[in-house]
Amino acid sequence: MDNLLSIVTFIPALAALILIVFLRGDEEAANRNAKWLALIATSVTFLVSLFILFQFDPANTGFQFVEERTWIMGLTYKMGVDGISILFVMLTTFMMPLVIAASWDVNTRVKEYMVAFLLLETLMLGVFMALDLVLFYLFFEAGLIPMFLIIGIWGGKARIYASFKFFLYTFLGSVLMLVAMVAMYSDAGTTDIPSLMRHTFGSESFSILGVHVVGGLQTLLFLAFFASFAVKMPMWPVHTWLPDAHVQAPTAGSVVLAAILLKMGGYGFLRFSLPMFPVGSEVMTPLVLWMSAIAIVYTSLVALVQEDMKKLIAYSSVAHMGYVTMGIFAANQQGIDGAIFQMISHGFISGALFLCVGVIYDRMHTRDIDAYGGLVNRMPAYALIFMFFTMANVGLPGTSGFVGEFLTLVGIFQVNTWVALVACSGVILSAAYALWLYRRVVLGDLIKESLRTISDMTRREKAIFAPLVVMTLLLGVYPALVTDIIGPSVEALIAEYDLARAEGTTLRMLAQN
Repeated sequence: MDNLLSIVTFIPALAALILIVFLRGDEEAANRNAKWLALIATSVTFLVSLFILFQFDPANTGFQFVEERTWIMGLTYKMGVDGISILFVMLTTFMMPLVIAASWDVNTRVKEYMVAFLLLETLMLGVFMALDLVLFYLFFEAGLIPMFLIIGIWGGKARIYASFKFFLYTFLGSVLMLVAMVAMYSDAGTTDIPSLMRHTFGSESFSILGVHVVGGLQTLLFLAFFASFAVKMPMWPVHTWLPDAHVQAPTAGSVVLAAILLKMGGYGFLRFSLPMFPVGSEVMTPLVLWMSAIAIVYTSLVALVQEDMKKLIAYSSVAHMGYVTMGIFAANQQGIDGAIFQMISHGFISGALFLCVGVIYDRMHTRDIDAYGGLVNRMPAYALIFMFFTMANVGLPGTSGFVGEFLTLVGIFQVNTWVALVACSGVILSAAYALWLYRRVVLGDLIKESLRTISDMTRREKAIFAPLVVMTLLLGVYPALVTDIIGPSVEALIAEYDLARAEGTTLRMLAQN
């Protein structure tokens, strides 16, 4: 089939349209039908994406399943996947049925809730498949709207503040990216992403307003894209929107935010920053590496003093994304392999941790760590699942969390041993805050009266966690499932990056002489 990518992308949007136009009847029946239609649509999307994965050829480092047609006002609709993007597509389609299943107890404006998540899936998939600048930007920015509504309508007490903070941070960061895209079109005469990856943007240094810009246009373009992707990940110090968004978002919103939306920043660095602005990336690499190292240590220390479970896990996410940016800008095979692996692994593990918080929040309606303690006495199954994902988050060997962190540290050690040394301290700190959280919530005697009647996980909840446990273990013991797919594409990316850096350095030396 020629339109597989479009089919996968727009199945959720079609289901959302059916919900909006055709779903009628009494409220109870309509709510039930909305949940089932959303679950069926996301499950079908996952099954079709599996067909794409099985047909994908990892040895081919170019874009596959490419669809291209002229769109509105002469714009190009172009979609495709390579070894880097295919796994982000799979992560998205894998997580969304679990997100819908985790939302089964929602009873407020259910139809609108499901429509928001279905549209969000379409927009997230579009980001990972778009091969045109304009199309990418539309998907990238439009994804803010459903998430803004999810936090703002179904969130906690401070949901309005959190939703506007999320929207303004991410939108303002993307304004600079839009300006850079206009400049890229002016320079290259095309918005086609594969063509832009082969285009050489100017790297001759110049001065502007008395500031000497090393790397010239490439550095300026890099910084404009960096502003958007750094906020999206998020990187320190533009991370402050994330804890607020996580705390106020409903459980399913937190899962999507942590598992998929944060990965758009890392994907952007791999798709745009390294291949299109290699000289600018090289110039800014030391800054990015130290920002990442600071993020790992700083946010880990902040996590240690949190009293809200969601906020602690949110700061943990920022720390783990620090390993991702370090691995990407190490610009070697182990670093980038580790960064991609870490993003996929973090999608499963962080999503599961937020679901763990959701399980007890649904029962007790509080996320305060001090409100719990001794849950193992009443919830043995929950204690086991929570322990497993706590260990995975720490990076226990045998889980996927270990592989990603290990590879990124190996990659960064080859580039900057001091940054690697600082980052290694994050491994110890992550064990400290993760085990501290687990001990206070799960272990000890059950002394709080309010917890004496709390019930263990239901079959539905166990069924939601089962695929996440399987994937975390499977990737931990057999990481080749990921590295065999991404390896050739990463190798090609690094080869082109190194060649472009060398050419840029030569041109700068000639210009100076």
